[in-house]
Amino acid sequence: MFTQYFGLKFNPFSKELDEKDIYMSKDSKELVSRLEYIKRTKGFFLLTAESGFGKTTVLRKFSGALNPGLFKVCYSALSSLTVMDFYRSLVFRMGETPAYQKIRMFEQLQRLIYDSYYEKKVTPVFILDEAQSLSGGVLEDLRMIFNFKMDSENPFITIIAGNPNIRRKLQLSVNQALRQRITGNYHMTGLSRVEIGDYISSRLVLAGAPDTKIFTDAALESLFASSGGALRLVNTLAAASLTCACSRNLNAVDEEIVFQADRDIEI
Repeated sequence: MFTQYFGLKFNPFSKELDEKDIYMSKDSKELVSRLEYIKRTKGFFLLTAESGFGKTTVLRKFSGALNPGLFKVCYSALSSLTVMDFYRSLVFRMGETPAYQKIRMFEQLQRLIYDSYYEKKVTPVFILDEAQSLSGGVLEDLRMIFNFKMDSENPFITIIAGNPNIRRKLQLSVNQALRQRITGNYHMTGLSRVEIGDYISSRLVLAGAPDTKIFTDAALESLFASSGGALRLVNTLAAASLTCACSRNLNAVDEEIVFQADRDIEI
């Protein structure tokens, strides 16, 4: 295992990291800034990113930092649901057993949100991940579910997160009413070339590496070229590169090792 070979306490490129140890790139910091704004103003927020660019990771950090006495987080990645199942999911996450009829669940959900915000002073935060798979029916009902006091107030935060396909869906005329209610949005672009080196070093330091210069500058260039800045792919490639270097009894990762690792993980 490469961890022992390179003197690491654990795999620094595993996704199983504590929220406090999540690397905050310029992209991530900008997203958190936008999310802090929506935390104050409430309403709908649209987050888009290609797969593997770290949107769910930043959402986890953001939601984990929310005061549970002031915010109730309801996370769902089950986006390929029927309208009825979608209602059931939201009601269940708000802490009640769903009713049997759609109209009853609609009333139940609005009451739960209303009571949470106005009576308990706790803002419900709905995070709808992988939202590109939401059906047209669910998108239409989203607008109606979160209509309070004749659409004059937002006693909730709803983050619609997914790949760019959700943005294209919202641009359809049938979803115009929902699109007009989105008060903030952000598209993630991943790590920059300059940040790749800092990211790799920070992970190695976290894992207790005696030498943080394991990856050569040429290797870092290759990592960026192969990953496009996608955090998940950077992690996969970095771990595969260390494995490859270990198998060859090498003390450093160069561009040839990264190239081989890229071939090894290719499907």
